[in-house]
Amino acid sequence: MDLRRLLDLTPHGADTFVGTGPRYHWGGLYGGQIVAQALRATAMTVDDGFAVHSLRAYFIRRGDHTEPIRFEVDRLRNGTGFATRRVVARQANGAILNLEASFQREQPAPDVETISMPAVPPPESITEDSWTPSFLRAVIPAADLPDDGRSGAGRSAMWMRASAPLGDDQLVHRCAVAYMSDDLPTEAVVRAHPNAPDVWADFDTNWFSASLDHSMWFHRPVRADDWHLYDFTCLTYSGGRGLTLGHVFTREGVHVATVTQEVLVRERR
Repeated sequence: MDLRRLLDLTPHGADTFVGTGPRYHWGGLYGGQIVAQALRATAMTVDDGFAVHSLRAYFIRRGDHTEPIRFEVDRLRNGTGFATRRVVARQANGAILNLEASFQREQPAPDVETISMPAVPPPESITEDSWTPSFLRAVIPAADLPDDGRSGAGRSAMWMRASAPLGDDQLVHRCAVAYMSDDLPTEAVVRAHPNAPDVWADFDTNWFSASLDHSMWFHRPVRADDWHLYDFTCLTYSGGRGLTLGHVFTREGVHVATVTQEVLVRERR
């Protein structure tokens, strides 16, 4: 399923929308899909002229691909410069995600960048792979990641882009970036684990992982159907939870988004 179709939600009553998702190879739904669809649902209740600049989400239950997802939006605030929305994604067994998003009306202001894109191989020089037809990935080998003082451990980076054109709607592109941004945090946490080689060796058998929460800030316009670099590290690991920090860059090195996610990685009980 391409991302534009995935984001095509159906109105179902006042400020309520319904979406679906494919079955992923691990079963259930992909957290990035629910975040992207929830963001799309909130934006459908916001006036033209406002663009999403941040979101914060909690994953509550694992989603079921055999059921539709109901997105119920609450209009928390309509201001002249900002609008705030909350949405709960529900299925038959209850809420699966809670998300809040803030939208800002465009205004002139200085543009200052303080984070630089690392020097890494271009996507064309790396073998592409993906676990979904929705986007393409080019994973950067650990040996090619520079030691440039980036905070954290377990550094993981890859080029990603939507596999089909997304048109010109900036909201769709930001939803697509949200979709893809959930792919890499778990890898950064596992790489930062003190027993990382052993964890990788039997990860599917003896380890359990789950995204707990997800936050994003959109700084500048994006084109998610072009290659972007997603660069993540793990800032801390405690209680089975790893906190990751990620930066998203265009090919030209423009810093377009920042992501944080806390991931549960622990041995199966």
